[in-house]
Amino acid sequence: MSHARRPTRTPLVCILLAVAALAAGAADWPQFHGPRRDNMSDETGLLKQWPADGPKLLWTATGIGAGFSSVAIAGGLVYTTGNVGADTVLTALNLAGEAQWTAKNGPADKHDRPGTRSTPTVDGDCLYHENSDGDLACLEAKTGKQLWALNLVAKFNGQSPRWGHAESPLVDGEHVICVPGGTEAGMVALNKRTGGTVWASKGTTEKPGYGSPIAIEFGGVRQYVTMMEKSVIGVRADTGKLLWRVPHNAFAEETASTPLYQDGFLFVSTLPPGATQCIELTAQGDRITAKQAWQSAALDDHHGGMVLLNGYLYGASLKGKWVCLEAKKGRLAYSADGVGKGSVTYADGMLYTLSEEGGTVGLVKATPDGHDIVSQFRLPAGGNGPVWAHPVVCGGRLYLRHGDSLYCYDIQAR
Repeated sequence: MSHARRPTRTPLVCILLAVAALAAGAADWPQFHGPRRDNMSDETGLLKQWPADGPKLLWTATGIGAGFSSVAIAGGLVYTTGNVGADTVLTALNLAGEAQWTAKNGPADKHDRPGTRSTPTVDGDCLYHENSDGDLACLEAKTGKQLWALNLVAKFNGQSPRWGHAESPLVDGEHVICVPGGTEAGMVALNKRTGGTVWASKGTTEKPGYGSPIAIEFGGVRQYVTMMEKSVIGVRADTGKLLWRVPHNAFAEETASTPLYQDGFLFVSTLPPGATQCIELTAQGDRITAKQAWQSAALDDHHGGMVLLNGYLYGASLKGKWVCLEAKKGRLAYSADGVGKGSVTYADGMLYTLSEEGGTVGLVKATPDGHDIVSQFRLPAGGNGPVWAHPVVCGGRLYLRHGDSLYCYDIQAR
């Protein structure tokens, strides 16, 4: 039975918009940071400026539980998770904001700043989710029926980071990639249909970081890259062999960056002392090596994510400045005031910025020439805790979450 209460909306308008979005074949956002995990939407035809009070609010869904998980969108459903009572609960909403099903995946998060961390991953007819205790579940995406489940810590003698597991599982081909952490299984590949172990990667004894793994191709070798407690690692996709490790230290081991990749270079950003680091890969036969290309203290992103666009990195610093760095050299293009420390995503030439305190939303031209806020508005009052869920642009809509509330805005130009 549904945990999500009836959302606030205009029913006929929302239903028509939902049908229109499906008919237009709007691209899905099936996992954390989108189809390619690069935090960039391919959508066009979006508003370049908003009304003074913000774009039209189509609906608000409540009852999703306390959490910082973002949303995944696929097959006409919107998925997210939250603490509901004593449980971690997944909720599937239709495009009108109405709950279609709920399902449990282990206990509610009880760490400091309690609330779910991981965003669900949708692959075809299956949905994958990992809770903060390392409970990994595969469910039917349309119904929420559990197909298989296991605990990563128990099965692989893993280690939980201080604030709990936060990664969003990566599905690559027939495998689900997760990071238990530990001497025998720093990273694992599981059969996505059964949960059976394909390989377990040795070579690092570190706890997991709080980012999510990505898949890249370099030098003819496919590999998975992620942040561990004190490093960035690359693991060979076919065997699980640890290819390389580059140290990266952050205050309190808060390595919460999902790496970005382009043309043989990887980028991560955390709290100091690591801050932003660029890692250069080199191929010698089937051997891949990695070394630091540059490091910059100008951008010390906490956990708001970054955007890599046209040779420049964009993100928010710990002290609330919005920073742009040249990707090749790490040169500072700008450091400017914006909505304050927060998270970001990209679509149609614009940065969508969201402050963690108060939920101010900014629409910013994505250019290294300066941080030009074209429009801004604030989320409705009533949400609890910091606004840490990353914004999502999909199907001509902007999805923003604050605690137990998910807001859906119409940002399509007409």
